[in-house]
Amino acid sequence: MRANTLLYTLAGLTVVLFAGIGLITYSNDYQAEQATAKAQQLQAELSAAGLRAPSTEQLVNTLGADGGAVCLDPGDALRRGILHGQLTNGAGGPGLRPVIADNKVVQGQLLIIKVYCPVYLESFQDVVDDLKLEDVA
Repeated sequence: MRANTLLYTLAGLTVVLFAGIGLITYSNDYQAEQATAKAQQLQAELSAAGLRAPSTEQLVNTLGADGGAVCLDPGDALRRGILHGQLTNGAGGPGLRPVIADNKVVQGQLLIIKVYCPVYLESFQDVVDDLKLEDVA
């Protein structure tokens, strides 16, 4: 009787273990498919805009299925400050000056937000509209 109980317990634990592994595997496969689909969509958007498109693998590894760090409230003060800090002449210390940047600098980020987190597109567009950008052909 005790041997049967032990056997049933082990069989039950094995079923639960395999069910857990199956759920995790399914979830990872679904997210990988979703990340690949979004990466391919972003590649198409970048190419249509005349920008260089990274490989699907690079986009999947960088942005994943949810946009990664790009989609963490891109219009908040810290991220605006980082963006403004990147639109400079590249000098260090007292020589650091803001510049009128090429429109393509932020166009790629707008496309990422459009594909991965369209909820923030309007608020980030407001941030971009406040920048002085020039179209360089």
